[in-house]
Amino acid sequence: MTNAVLTGLVLGGMYALIAMGLTLQYGVARIMNLSYGEFLIGAAFASYWLFTGWALNPLAGLAFVIPVSFGVSYLLYRVLLTPLVRRARTRDALEVDSILATFGMMFIVQGIMLTMFGGAYFSYSFLAVPVTIVGEVLALNRLIAFGLAVVVGLALYLTLTRTRIGTSIRAVAVDPVAAQLVAIDVTRTSALAFALGGALVASAGVLISMFLTFSATSGVVFTMKALIVVVMGGVGNLLGCLVAGLALGLSEALVATFIDPGLTLAVNFALFLGVLLVKPAGIFGRAQR
Repeated sequence: MTNAVLTGLVLGGMYALIAMGLTLQYGVARIMNLSYGEFLIGAAFASYWLFTGWALNPLAGLAFVIPVSFGVSYLLYRVLLTPLVRRARTRDALEVDSILATFGMMFIVQGIMLTMFGGAYFSYSFLAVPVTIVGEVLALNRLIAFGLAVVVGLALYLTLTRTRIGTSIRAVAVDPVAAQLVAIDVTRTSALAFALGGALVASAGVLISMFLTFSATSGVVFTMKALIVVVMGGVGNLLGCLVAGLALGLSEALVATFIDPGLTLAVNFALFLGVLLVKPAGIFGRAQR
């Protein structure tokens, strides 16, 4: 039981970190990015390549992968998505256009990774050292990944709540029209939030690659789980991402341990539907009037 709970907390922390990036992209820039998981897998492959080809520690590789992902995401928003933003008459119309655009982009990125790496599963051994906690054994790489996820999440929270740019991001998320009235560059701020989401998902990809196997087609699973966490927690709510992510991770670990590993996906959707039936706007979401 204790081992299942600890495993669930580690998984939940990673799910929360993954979802935080998506909630920035969707909650601020209003881009429903269906290619989100592909960028996570791209970062995982980058970490794999740096570790196996250049003997670069994955934790050190974060210093390379995160800035690259930030830059690529920023350019992607400016080049591909900004025309959609300018064309869309309403935020709802932008959501529809972004779904279609990123759905196509998902296959492009996935196709590139399939060409480069094929359809096989990849993994590498890094700090797979057993560590005993409260009488249970966990791999050190999982504990490091969880610890770094907590640090990154806390840094994001402090950035959004204690800095000027964070205030601008939150203002655009609440009301982009009103944000323009107080001299906030909405397009630039949205691009920054989208790029920040890309950096977060890249960091999650590197951390996950340290203890999970992955393939070029694994991205859709992480996109789905990120969407579940974002909607369950409430769109744009970081605390909601944390609570929903932990709930998802714990439910998966408990079901896999005591019932059947094949039922984890069913439990994800059951939990998702249960929350929406009770609170349609999410755990910490506010119902629109």
